[in-house]
Amino acid sequence: MQSIVLKVNGKEIPLTQFPADIIMQTILGMLKALKGVEEVKEVEIKIKS
Repeated sequence: MQSIVLKVNGKEIPLTQFPADIIMQTILGMLKALKGVEEVKEVEIKIKS
């Protein structure tokens, strides 16, 4: 089962199924296109400004 947790400034943002699916499938699709990435088991992305 796949799940996604979105946090902004340390606060978890609740997601309904539709935006969760869009975010998850977009990220997984980009990662699978990268050389050297085979099976994706866990992804962590942090963006700091």
